[in-house]
Amino acid sequence: MTRSVVVVGAGLAGLRAAEQLRAAGWAEPVTVIGSEPHPPYNRPPLTKTALRDGADPEGLAFRQRPSTADVEWRLGTTVRSADLRDRTVTLDDGSTLPYDGLVIATGVSARRLNLAAPRSWRHTVRTIEDAKALREDLEDGSRVVIIGGGFIGCEVASTAVSLGCEVSVVEPFSVPLEGPAGYILGAEVQRRHESQGVRFRTRRTVAALHREAADGPTTVELDDGSWLVADVVVEAVGSTANTGWLEGQGLDLTNGVLCDVDLHPLTATGPLRDVVAIGDVARFPVPMFGGMPCRIEHWTMPTDMAGHAARSLIAGITGKPITGPAFNPLPTFWSDQYGTRIQSFGIPALGRDDVRVLEGDLTSEAVLGYHRDNTLVGVVLLGMPKQMITYRQALIDANTPAPAAELVREGTR
Repeated sequence: MTRSVVVVGAGLAGLRAAEQLRAAGWAEPVTVIGSEPHPPYNRPPLTKTALRDGADPEGLAFRQRPSTADVEWRLGTTVRSADLRDRTVTLDDGSTLPYDGLVIATGVSARRLNLAAPRSWRHTVRTIEDAKALREDLEDGSRVVIIGGGFIGCEVASTAVSLGCEVSVVEPFSVPLEGPAGYILGAEVQRRHESQGVRFRTRRTVAALHREAADGPTTVELDDGSWLVADVVVEAVGSTANTGWLEGQGLDLTNGVLCDVDLHPLTATGPLRDVVAIGDVARFPVPMFGGMPCRIEHWTMPTDMAGHAARSLIAGITGKPITGPAFNPLPTFWSDQYGTRIQSFGIPALGRDDVRVLEGDLTSEAVLGYHRDNTLVGVVLLGMPKQMITYRQALIDANTPAPAAELVREGTR
């Protein structure tokens, strides 16, 4: 009897899941369903080179391996709902598709502010179409207001400045990047942006958007009653996990799909062995940092997760045990701004209260260490690429008291 796996989500996570299912020996049908019309593509350039030079779908597309040549791709198709008990997904045309194994890889969408103004007045940057639309409006001399000073907001600011735009950033924290990376790094990043002409309105939020004419500029009203005039408004205020299609199935969808360490979604009666979640949508325990469930939106994470997810799913479908090392990824992230790479390892947000400059000079190149209970839990390199391996290993050593043992778990349905 033929068994099938359905992968919901055709981004990087869906692609890596299909690849690793084949690598783990799954030779039966795999169907990948994605709501965008494009095959899996690289998203980080959308705020950088692809925003500056133009978002070309073919140039951004990932190379697909020969092992996935027989995978069925249903692009431009949205999964409306799932029935995890009967093992079916319902598509936007009302048809249903049965599965023996399900991969949840639906990622995230750009979060939107609850403002009494049309969304068409404010850009987001999540898809190729988003980047194309924003690029059309970024002209030399354009007044750009970016709502949110996180990594996406800062990268868009850097790119817009390179195109000759006048940029202002509205940020609720005291400095940009303070939430994920703390005050010290955020203050230095702000200094660098300001040296390029970017203006910051920190400790401020947006109260309203106004426009007198359909084709006129937008007035961005802040919570203190002040205002900024913008030809272009960019909303960069985080993300929301795409879990609506899983509602009513007994899952914890508080912030993504809560999973166990083997990436099986958890219910009140235990993990679903015939389902795994992977990528930005998954919230899972990170053993290296005490097993705290985290949803980690890093470009490297789907690749780190895919092999273990594939083995977990196959074990759940077949009833065979999972063999191999325990899943213990090291979160990794980078951001390019004004020609400098900011490289992050671990979870710096856990150590924002104890940040130390481990090497170098913040105004040039430096390494910052983030500590919790005097233990290194995150490292950020501002430049200094040759030191990456050294500090990455130092972080691993600080959080791995003994080599991970080979684990064997019973894979029952």
